Amino acid sequence: MFTVMVLVFVLGYTAIALEHPLRLDKAASALLIGVITWAAYILFSHEILNLGFNAEWVKGISHNPVHFVKEELEHHLVEISEILFFLLGAMTIVEVVDRHGSFRIITDKIKTTNKVKLLWIFSVLTFFMSAALDNLTTTIVMLALLRKVIDDKETRWMYAAMVVLASNAGGAWSPIGDVTTIMLWIGEQITAQNIIIKLIIPSLISMLVPVIVMSFVLKGHVTTPELTSNEENDEEKVSKREQNILFILGVGSLLFVPIFKTVTHLPPYMGMLLGLGNIWLATEIMHRNKSSQFRKKYSVIGILKHVDVATVFFFLGILTAVAALQSAGHLSLLAGWLNDNLGNIYVINLAIGILSAIVDNVPLVAGAMGMYDIANPDTVQAGSYIANFVQDGNFWEFLAYCAGTGGSILIIGSAAGVAAMGIEKIDFIWYFKRISILALIGYLSGALTYYLMFGL
Repeated sequence: MFTVMVLVFVLGYTAIALEHPLRLDKAASALLIGVITWAAYILFSHEILNLGFNAEWVKGISHNPVHFVKEELEHHLVEISEILFFLLGAMTIVEVVDRHGSFRIITDKIKTTNKVKLLWIFSVLTFFMSAALDNLTTTIVMLALLRKVIDDKETRWMYAAMVVLASNAGGAWSPIGDVTTIMLWIGEQITAQNIIIKLIIPSLISMLVPVIVMSFVLKGHVTTPELTSNEENDEEKVSKREQNILFILGVGSLLFVPIFKTVTHLPPYMGMLLGLGNIWLATEIMHRNKSSQFRKKYSVIGILKHVDVATVFFFLGILTAVAALQSAGHLSLLAGWLNDNLGNIYVINLAIGILSAIVDNVPLVAGAMGMYDIANPDTVQAGSYIANFVQDGNFWEFLAYCAGTGGSILIIGSAAGVAAMGIEKIDFIWYFKRISILALIGYLSGALTYYLMFGL
């Protein structure tokens, strides 16, 4: 049954990849593999746990396998819920700002329709925004902007894919830009100042190489969407002052999330919900004297009906399935195999980065953190193999880069990619054919840059 769990995950993953040919919504496939993997785990828990791949079970914390698996599920549910509430809060804030036409403050300043110029504008803007916010929030914001600038679906998919690459690259060099860098920062494997200094150039290279390649491929101009008469009338009702207020509130709420986390030590989703509460209150006060029809369309309650809940369910299913593999011990077994068979820290991290395109990078990084202790610099000889594992050592820095950018190789390999896939309905096969090689080239280019700068 241990092997069957992997088989179920692979079959579900294949169904997600072939969503369009099979005409099966990916959210349904994701939910099914999430539930079935956990059902297999708990029904055969005694057999699976006695294989000895779950470290907590081996320690003898609990002797009831069913009770133990339920506790594991509850533990993972907390972490998964944090991501889902964060995603739901961010999507709602962006949808409120978008519905009120507030993003026109930015899109009106983008005068060019040249495809190459737009590519550079969105890629560079995304790269630095994701370092200040995080790659998931930035992707949601940039996708909302793309819809205001690009009308053609296929062209918008291409830009959305490049946004995913740029947001993951931007998140890798910031201590708050990606879940994995946050984990390493909190775990004290890296320091904020050092990760910025060491990884900004490799991360920039991993973004620039695909953009440069695409600059030679893209030709001509984009077609911009035209407002319908109803939309024009709606935006006349929302005053310029109200648009400005909501833009400042929305962007300010997103930017405040990492500050809130640093000050209060509460999870990021709490800061996101605080921002949603503020913008909700502001719209209620702003529209309280307007017609009921207007309030129905522009209130947060009305806008919530248009938030893409299917994307949230997709996230839930994928993260739940990966959590089952992590809890049963599949991922720790994989991490141990990499350590035993590869040996070289750079090869190990490169493999983790590529694997993170298939399964979630969070449990892979957690596995690596569990395998290696932070070495004491006072007792380690400079230049030795163990020196790579001191705080800010090459292993931890390169792990942050690889885990952060490797997920771009497949659309399903990162939170940003999953969000783009859900919001823009990007086809897995389309991304694989057109973007995966570009993402891999960028990933390897940044990795080579890091190795040339610090590995030698």
